[in-house]
Amino acid sequence: MINKTVPQSIRKLLEEHKQGHLLTFWHSINPLQKDDLLAQIQQLDFTQINNWLEKLVINIPSIDLPVNLAPPPFYPPSPVNNQQKNKYVQAQKLGTELISTGKVAALVVAGGQGSRLGFDGPKGDLPISPVKGKTLFQLFAETITAASERFGTICPWYIMTSPLNYQQTIDIFRSHNYYGLEKENVFIFQQGTLPNFSFDGKILLADKSHIACSPDGHGGILKALIRSGALENIKKHGIEYLSYFQVDNPLVTIFDPLFIGLHALDAAQMSSKAVAKKGPEEKVGVFCLLDGKLTVIEYSDLPPEKAQQRKDNGSLVFELGNIAVHIISTCFIERLSDRKLSLPIHRAVKKIPHIDEKGNQIEPDKPNGIKLESFIFDALPMASKSIILQTTRKEQFSPVKNAAGTDSIDTAKQMLTDRAACWLESAGIAVPRKPDGSPDCTIEIAPAFALEKDDIKAKLSRIPKINPNDKLYLA
Repeated sequence: MINKTVPQSIRKLLEEHKQGHLLTFWHSINPLQKDDLLAQIQQLDFTQINNWLEKLVINIPSIDLPVNLAPPPFYPPSPVNNQQKNKYVQAQKLGTELISTGKVAALVVAGGQGSRLGFDGPKGDLPISPVKGKTLFQLFAETITAASERFGTICPWYIMTSPLNYQQTIDIFRSHNYYGLEKENVFIFQQGTLPNFSFDGKILLADKSHIACSPDGHGGILKALIRSGALENIKKHGIEYLSYFQVDNPLVTIFDPLFIGLHALDAAQMSSKAVAKKGPEEKVGVFCLLDGKLTVIEYSDLPPEKAQQRKDNGSLVFELGNIAVHIISTCFIERLSDRKLSLPIHRAVKKIPHIDEKGNQIEPDKPNGIKLESFIFDALPMASKSIILQTTRKEQFSPVKNAAGTDSIDTAKQMLTDRAACWLESAGIAVPRKPDGSPDCTIEIAPAFALEKDDIKAKLSRIPKINPNDKLYLA
């Protein structure tokens, strides 16, 4: 029986929505825990929850395979004609000006933990550089410092964490003195959460006084920017463009004048970088035009005949893979907020730890419930204008998703060395290579030494001869 101290309105609300089990352990928790649990319940939007239950939880949503698809237009990595060359020059100049005048800030999604990688802590604290073992956070901080010096400005950094690692991330930055950045130029905030559900629609309990919740996905960044005060801070600093990326990509170019300039020249609201897919089966979202609107179709939702379709030159028709690198105009975020537009919610079947009706802790060994999340790329169709800039994988994309194998720590370290070797060779430096063509050495180039390959030529005198098996660090 529900304790009489439970407000009648709360009891009635839960009974109406068949979630009365949330108060199962009311009598065994202390007053502070009761207050906390009531606060959690009051934050639940049951109108929205009922909608999720009907469309995403109890009933498995049917997937209507997209039919009216077309490949989208895009800018190639290098211009292909004089007209495009002139536009790239203009964009490069404009992008440089926008960065130099403080109109661009970095925005990273860093809510994930490194547990899948065998690492205990926020993924951003994962050691990744091939020689010095710098963490992802440190690499990005050094890049932002070098970019600020190059462009003669202050490039603020906005970092979205999750409730799982918000305090940990703050502690990491404090213990490293913000990696040399000024504290006031680093804004750490956290995304929201959504409740977890059993397959029969019950909201799960993490323990006797806490609802089981999960981060609301990288699409939650739009609401989190507003709720945390980050957007207000962005506007206060006169920032018009946010360079969005995810924390697991150590090769990302955070401040790319060409990308920023093309976005601004075309008056785009949200733009994207893409790489050519390795093949039809690569597990990355694909950029498409759906009914004339730019969108990202998950690889599993792209009709097989579309995924396999090729051009006369052998390349895929739908070849542009999403690498989660965007430029987002501040005014676009404000527009979405003003119109109260929300991104679609997606269903994910997961293993969810929780307690059962007897209070026993359940650590499932197979998927046992539903988590809900939103994706930032679902904002693309809402933009009145959006562009895509294709880039090269070896230069700008090496996600760290797995402990071993494809897209792993080892592949990221190798790609950092591979890119460094190519930069040095482009400046005339001999790099020893193995029979398979890979570098026969380990190389790490600090952002302070070079942000791009053209920076190498001015520093040739500082580069020693590289021998096989060498470990070279350039700073």
